[in-house]
Amino acid sequence: MRPPIKTKQPEPNFFIAEGLSDEEIERIAFETGFCKRRSGKIKAPDFLIHHCLLSLEGTVSFNDIAGKIGSNTDAEASRQAYHQRMGSECVDFFEKILASVMASKCRFDQLDDLTASGAFSRILVQDSTVIRLPLRLFDVFSGVKNAHSAVCNARVQGIYDLVSKKFIDFSIDPYSRNDLKAAADIDVQPGDLLLRDRGYFIVGNVRDLKQQGADTISRYKHKTSIYDVETGEEINLLEHLQKFGSIDRQVLAGKEKYKVRITAHPVDEETANLRRMKAKKESRSKKPSKQLLALMSWTIFITTVETEQLTYETIFKLYRLRWRIENIFKTWKSHFNFDKIHNVSEKQLRVLLTARLIMSVFIYHRLFRPLSACIRKISKKRLSLMKFTNYIRKNLNFIYELVDVQNISKKTVRVAIKYCTYESRKRSNFETRLEKLLLEIDDLKCHSLA
Repeated sequence: MRPPIKTKQPEPNFFIAEGLSDEEIERIAFETGFCKRRSGKIKAPDFLIHHCLLSLEGTVSFNDIAGKIGSNTDAEASRQAYHQRMGSECVDFFEKILASVMASKCRFDQLDDLTASGAFSRILVQDSTVIRLPLRLFDVFSGVKNAHSAVCNARVQGIYDLVSKKFIDFSIDPYSRNDLKAAADIDVQPGDLLLRDRGYFIVGNVRDLKQQGADTISRYKHKTSIYDVETGEEINLLEHLQKFGSIDRQVLAGKEKYKVRITAHPVDEETANLRRMKAKKESRSKKPSKQLLALMSWTIFITTVETEQLTYETIFKLYRLRWRIENIFKTWKSHFNFDKIHNVSEKQLRVLLTARLIMSVFIYHRLFRPLSACIRKISKKRLSLMKFTNYIRKNLNFIYELVDVQNISKKTVRVAIKYCTYESRKRSNFETRLEKLLLEIDDLKCHSLA
């Protein structure tokens, strides 16, 4: 007598932790047009989960997705069927899922004290990273081109809140849409503080953000004119710094002559020389000017934050926290295979990148953060984002062991401590610096109100 045939069990839906039940995923699929009838062979939850997991390993081919879903479920759709579904509706479906994952309302108890404290409701970091694409997508995403060669790139923009430790926005743009063009994209709220590199600096944008109730801290952009508030005369910044050593005053900036605060302090010679070496190495068309190289002996900020609110030292410490988003971008490119993209269509590429972003946000917020808090309670060790994401990519089943952090096994925690934590070191890590800094900001706020 032949044994009964067992029904295949699909991969568990780990997105339930984000409020994305099978029913909710299907609702979004029908809303975007990705699914049009319930009797179809391709089920939205299975497609989403398997595509997201496979995206961490590299480019997801239609044969891969058909084979993976076919081996784990009762669905037997062909690779041609999956190819036909890779249209604009599929792109919309994945983008809606990403938006849902990012908009999750869940907050972790250990963040409540950080969220409630501080002079700013949110501390936002805006940054971008460039990923290389197949050359045949050059007309869509642009890149770098000369008489001898061409390279196709896309630019991923991200906005991250340091207080809630959440990403609030992502976009995948053509390479030609640089940081300057993306400067106005951000939606701010009264009480926000925005930290941005000089690539985003536009005086008019700084003014507009201030009018909306948001403050900014930016690195000084070379050749930005500054003027004395009282006389209106232009200030030679280099001459002033060489004469007085530092500066911290209100000035009028740019053609708009908008009132801002400029603050600068000297750096050690080693740091200044490293900056000059980097500037010369990255210079494309011509060598950096002598004035620019000389200004690299100072760290210079332009901000709308008043002197009474934040000292230069606190501004400097705050700006260093941009390292968090830079480190996350570096982690994505190093361990989430953002550079592994073969000859795919534009729509397939957008789905692939969005799937990786979905997994990046999910892994960071739903796995890394709660596991990090769990380890801190039982060990002096600190979880490393780099090591953790690298381990996840090579051991995808680890995801299912971590989704329910309340019931996580002791063995799983031991594995994480052994393979995914920092080595012992004297230098304080990011979380320690952030907690200390927010307390400093809160003290300054209370002092200014006294």
